[in-house]
Amino acid sequence: MRLPGLVALMLALGVGSCHGLSFHLPPQTRKCLKEELHRDVMVTGEYEVSEAAAPGVRTDLRVTDSSGHTLYSKEDSKKGKFAFTTDNYEIYEICFESHGQPGNFRIPDQLVSLNIKHGVEARNYDDIAKAEKLKPLEVDLRRLEDLSESIVKDFAFMKQREEEMRDTNESTSARVFCFSIFSMLCLVGLATWQVFYLRRFFKAKKLIE
Repeated sequence: MRLPGLVALMLALGVGSCHGLSFHLPPQTRKCLKEELHRDVMVTGEYEVSEAAAPGVRTDLRVTDSSGHTLYSKEDSKKGKFAFTTDNYEIYEICFESHGQPGNFRIPDQLVSLNIKHGVEARNYDDIAKAEKLKPLEVDLRRLEDLSESIVKDFAFMKQREEEMRDTNESTSARVFCFSIFSMLCLVGLATWQVFYLRRFFKAKKLIE
């Protein structure tokens, strides 16, 4: 049975996502990571911030949605984990912000390491296997089932977006067409009015019969 290979293939297709990154955070600056996620997607993150080289300098972590609702917040964050499930399809933002007065001397930037998982990759199948007493093959089948469900949801979402874009294009085209007809009628009406006005004017001046 070629189940592991099939699972690896579906993982390669990008169902579920896992990515880690590191960046330097200068004092009194703010850096954010934005990601567009579907509805009902589990997101987990693990972070680590290097120690500040000066007293009084701290780094805060805040996770928000596009409406400004706080999903996770921690002051003086050094190392930890966070998790949440998305309520709607929107853009989510993970921000690290440095606070404090470093003084009149230059201090090194803090190194921030962040590892984010969402979708199928965010699920802990080891815990699921222990809780449900699943065998390794059953765990692979469960993972494959979740991957298949994620693929179906992704295609359904893509189809929905395509329909929305098509409806928007059709609505825009209909409005442009109606506006063009209205503009043409206005021009024809204006030209007709000008002809009759000039005809009356020239008649009043006895320039034409």
